[in-house]
Amino acid sequence: MHLQRESAIIDGIMIVKEDKRMWVARDWKDYEVLDTSAGEKLERWGKYILVRPDPQVIWNTPKKHAGWKNRNGHYHRSSKGGGDWEFFNLPDRWKIHYKSLVFHLQPFQFKHTGLFPEQAVNWEWFGEKIRSAGRPIKVLNLFAYTGGATLAAAAAGASVTHVDASKGMVSWARENAAASGLQDAPIRWLVDDCIKFVEREIRRGNQYDGIIMDPPSYGRGPKGEVWKMEEKIHPFIQLCTKLLSPQPLFFLINSYTTGLQPAVLSYMMETELVPKFGGHTEAREIGLPVSKNGLILPCGASGRWFDADTDK
Repeated sequence: MHLQRESAIIDGIMIVKEDKRMWVARDWKDYEVLDTSAGEKLERWGKYILVRPDPQVIWNTPKKHAGWKNRNGHYHRSSKGGGDWEFFNLPDRWKIHYKSLVFHLQPFQFKHTGLFPEQAVNWEWFGEKIRSAGRPIKVLNLFAYTGGATLAAAAAGASVTHVDASKGMVSWARENAAASGLQDAPIRWLVDDCIKFVEREIRRGNQYDGIIMDPPSYGRGPKGEVWKMEEKIHPFIQLCTKLLSPQPLFFLINSYTTGLQPAVLSYMMETELVPKFGGHTEAREIGLPVSKNGLILPCGASGRWFDADTDK
């Protein structure tokens, strides 16, 4: 298939401006990628400016945006792995909004802030499916982190089971829910190993209309269980299909693992979901617009399965 692209030449470098097969999160007001250059991205998180490394930014264009010098935080990657934050008048914690949702942010660990803004394009997708379903929808969110997808699904009207191996992340997600006015929403908050939880849910006979998973490239469960994306993801998809209801609505997989291309996500979902439930699969890169030049910064990939009777 020929992919239609628009591109621009910046300082002699050809950069993709629009890929018709990329899902782009365009509806943010409190967040934007201001500029990109030399392995880093310049971002606005509310009223604060951060500079963080990004492996996709392999071009080296002039850093003319004032934010490069007037940043509030800068994560410096170490040549030995990892890195450290450098702060310039940045609070320990602050919050931003996405429509009705509120997220607490703080710089921590490996360059992260507690939110992946590009995922908003998926929140919009499954949120519309939940609102249009015309029936009660149960959603399972696995590797659920600080709850962006959980809040979006709950705000759309779903009952959500939120599962993450980190007690701190689950507590953070609950704080985000309360800040978003969703403290009384039908959300189950669980600290658990995702694989073991799914196995128990199968034995219990529980079912879900939608499943969301955002598995890490590498991780450990509460009791030291090892997760390696390339080894575990396909068997885990097979396992999760046993939790889907007779009329499932959607299945979403997010991946930030280098080398795990959208086509791979699509193939796994096509072989495991379509024979059992029909429907359609689609996978694309997801991205964020860059304000300085309108180009799109790739930010991982997502695979979607959806009921044949619903629109994409």
